[in-house]
Amino acid sequence: MKFSLLRRLPPAWRRPLAVTGGLVALIWLVIVVAAPLLAPHDPLAQNLPRLTGPGAGHWFGTDELGRDVLSRVLYGARVSIPLALLLVAMSLLVGGVLGACAGFFGRWVDETVMRIADLVFAFPTVILAMVVAAALGASLQNAVLAVLVVSWPSYARVTRGLVMGLRNREFVLSGRLLGFSAWRSLRVDILPNVLGPLLVLATLDIGTATLLLSGLSFLGLGAKPPTAEWGAMVADGTQQFDKWWIGVFPGLAILTVVLAFNFLGDTLRDALDPGTARTIGAEKERVG
Repeated sequence: MKFSLLRRLPPAWRRPLAVTGGLVALIWLVIVVAAPLLAPHDPLAQNLPRLTGPGAGHWFGTDELGRDVLSRVLYGARVSIPLALLLVAMSLLVGGVLGACAGFFGRWVDETVMRIADLVFAFPTVILAMVVAAALGASLQNAVLAVLVVSWPSYARVTRGLVMGLRNREFVLSGRLLGFSAWRSLRVDILPNVLGPLLVLATLDIGTATLLLSGLSFLGLGAKPPTAEWGAMVADGTQQFDKWWIGVFPGLAILTVVLAFNFLGDTLRDALDPGTARTIGAEKERVG
């Protein structure tokens, strides 16, 4: 039964990397929901032996304050992953709307949006995010806003290019001749044709958003103590290099999330590309 269900999936989703990415992402999403049930200890409690190495009592050990590292990693997923998903959704919405307006209306709208995007692209992403986060103040909310500032131009540029390639197509022009408003043409005729590439970009960006948010927390510009957040936990680990488990396990959590969503993004791109999908299908048939 399990293999018959697997065979019903499109060829792109049956590849090992796709299955691995899907399973790892699913596991982390389950942890986000069920962390209170899975965590063996309170992530903020400081009543355990300090700097205990990984063992039967504490699988990931304890930190310098006597907190269970496993519990903090599990609760950290409830901070890092939802914020990364929220950030990507906001970037997609802001960048998609601005890019669609720039590509469809052109002229001064296009010039204004693209010059602002070029201004953001002129600065290194991490440096600009650090500057914005420092200016707003150290907090998770401000870290999300800082990463949003540096993330939306990518979606705007991609959306603009796609819309510019579609706005003069026959099905769009015929709708305009029938009396469709500009907003209806964007919503009905153009949006379904640009949504696929944007979803691929958004899926790939979940890992990038996780890294950026963790990086800001690592630098002290994100989560404040004693919040269980992966970047802040890695920063704590740098203060205790000989106690490797404090920083390694949250670092591995970041790594697995980034890899999982990168695998899913690559698979989604291949699944939405008919040429790639046919090539994968032909390879599967040849191997079979």
